[in-house]
Amino acid sequence: MGGFGEGEGELLQLTYPKPLPMRLDRWLVAQRPEQSRARIQKFIEAGYVRVNGVTGRAKTPLRHGDRVEVWMPPPEPLPYLVAQAMPLDVLYEDAHLIVLNKPAGLTVHPAPGNKDGTLVNGLLHHCPDLPGIGGELRPGIVHRLDKDTTGCIVVAKSQEALVNLQVQIQKRIASRDYLGVVHGQPAADHGTVIGAIGRHPADRKKYAVVSDASGRHACTHWQVQERLGDYALLRFKLDTGRTHQIRVHSAHMGHPIVGDPVYSRCRRLPLALPGQALHAVRLGLDHPITRERLVLEAPLPAVFEQLLERLRSRLAKAGS
Repeated sequence: MGGFGEGEGELLQLTYPKPLPMRLDRWLVAQRPEQSRARIQKFIEAGYVRVNGVTGRAKTPLRHGDRVEVWMPPPEPLPYLVAQAMPLDVLYEDAHLIVLNKPAGLTVHPAPGNKDGTLVNGLLHHCPDLPGIGGELRPGIVHRLDKDTTGCIVVAKSQEALVNLQVQIQKRIASRDYLGVVHGQPAADHGTVIGAIGRHPADRKKYAVVSDASGRHACTHWQVQERLGDYALLRFKLDTGRTHQIRVHSAHMGHPIVGDPVYSRCRRLPLALPGQALHAVRLGLDHPITRERLVLEAPLPAVFEQLLERLRSRLAKAGS
């Protein structure tokens, strides 16, 4: 990256309006939701952000009235994004967005160790205009689903739609409901887990509920839909969207998701599963252009239905 203001780009001049201090990087993410926190931090490290005329740092505390200048260079090149034909289960599509029913086993976007065969590669074949939307390696992606989590995912097809939908996620205008089968029986019929999520202190490949400053606020509401002997079918609703949030919060409750290879220690399952039994069943959002309320539902995968049938059958036999 070049110096401050060099070459093509956009100069933003902002004023911090809040009475309480906040880290520079966190505030800028809220101002530019189409940019990831990692990329915002790269801007800061490269000297692209000044606070009151002085080069800022990610941890710089902003105070009321501080003047913030941000030089936004053009999006980074996408060196290995290639269009690849693949079947897409489209639940809704127009000129501005597309909602898909994602299958298990499909990674959402490329990464250095997983350069193709992702949902983004399939989307680039289906929507050739995506590469300029959002930059980095996740063009158009509003939110993620884990590789083996199935169900509703929305992708923006324009920059305007991307920013609008990301704001809806942040402000909880968009609603996301999941169904998951968990080990054990929760004592109550419903509840809420509030616990900051950060990297696991002993295993950096995992996440956990943490008490130190590294964690990010996370809130998950849950309700029992069906009690199935040693298992239960739960409906989850997210207030936040942290990495592995439902999986981490379920394990923290003592009721990990069935089939979760990371957060569940149980390897004996009622049925062979491709991954965790977690499905994004329902997505509600305001259309970013027309403002019409859209509610999309994704049918349960066949293996999820088979799991429920197996557990119901076992319960019936145990009660006879």
